Amino acid sequence: MNGASREALASAREQLDALTDDASVDAAKLAEELAAVTALLDREVSLRRVLTDPAQGGEARAELARRLLGGQVGGPTVDLVCGMVRSRWSRSRDLTDAIEELGYSADLAAAQRSGALDDVEDELFRFGRILASAPELRSALTSSTATTAAKTELLHSLLGNRANPVTERLVVRLVGAPRGRSLEAGIDALSKLAAHRRDRMVAVVTSAAPLSEGQRQRLGAALARVYGRQIHLNLDVDPEVLGGVQVRIGDEVINGTIAERLDEANRRMAG
Repeated sequence: MNGASREALASAREQLDALTDDASVDAAKLAEELAAVTALLDREVSLRRVLTDPAQGGEARAELARRLLGGQVGGPTVDLVCGMVRSRWSRSRDLTDAIEELGYSADLAAAQRSGALDDVEDELFRFGRILASAPELRSALTSSTATTAAKTELLHSLLGNRANPVTERLVVRLVGAPRGRSLEAGIDALSKLAAHRRDRMVAVVTSAAPLSEGQRQRLGAALARVYGRQIHLNLDVDPEVLGGVQVRIGDEVINGTIAERLDEANRRMAG
């Protein structure tokens, strides 16, 4: 998002944080209702445009939203959406994208409240790895001919009683309403939102063998010192790295694997 939309989203995130910090607010219900508002605005393009029309005053837009949503969703959702439509948005679609993001963030706040945010982060990462290694599963979940109900049932069979309920809700929502994204991009966006929830960075760590708890703690502490913030480790095992670890944080790669050293040695001999 650019310009006005970026500022509006930043303000909306602060509003959401204030709501989810309130123990009396049901964060999971808030997430569900924000997802419903997202679906409404995706269907009703003309409504979306009216709610972001700069020719209309912010209070007039908020009053329209209140009349439409009052009685349909809870007070916290109404207040949040009304606050958002008071803001200026560069594009009407940006409002819908922002509401969707806040819906996902509300579910992650629910996980954080219950002490399950780490589990949800790890499960999202593992689900992404499963998708990468199972093209038939990916095809089934992204097929344009399969119904949403069939995809949801497949996800329930895969994740039910195996993953945290928040993880299942997030993935079901993403598969049911991809909104033009690839499934991989959606999972990656959810992982980043989960990390942001704790103001943490995510490091994908690839090693030849599983790291011990002590190794994980030492690596996490070392990376935290380098980057000046807490680092969440997503661990992956790949025997082809031979030894050592590869750490990817965003676009930066720290490669300390034996395979990389051998490749470097070969390049020097060839040069």
